[in-house]
Amino acid sequence: MPYIAIVDDEEPVRKALKRLLRASGLEAESYASGKDFLEASTLREPDCVVLDLHMPVMSGLQVLRALQAARRTLPIVIITAHDAPEAREQCLAAGASAYLRKPLDEHVLLGTISAAVSAATHERR
Repeated sequence: MPYIAIVDDEEPVRKALKRLLRASGLEAESYASGKDFLEASTLREPDCVVLDLHMPVMSGLQVLRALQAARRTLPIVIITAHDAPEAREQCLAAGASAYLRKPLDEHVLLGTISAAVSAATHERR
């Protein structure tokens, strides 16, 4: 069962995403900040990360770059309520698997996560 990490500073978003993923047969854990995720993710590597772009202290892009600097190649699905073409380009250039706008369509999100996990699994083989 794939393990998905959810990183979002908004508690209602974290709870809703966690419920959705678990109801879809995925294992999910949520983190309130990029720092919390980076510290905890060394214990168990997620199969995919759903990462909010705009968070205080450490943005999603900063988390993505920190993972790259540590040579950790995880499928990352960026989510944001404030879409901007330059942010999309930066995230995808930094290695994000996908970039989705809030409010999220649950079918699109689940399909995106599935595709990202499948692609990463295929690359490891």
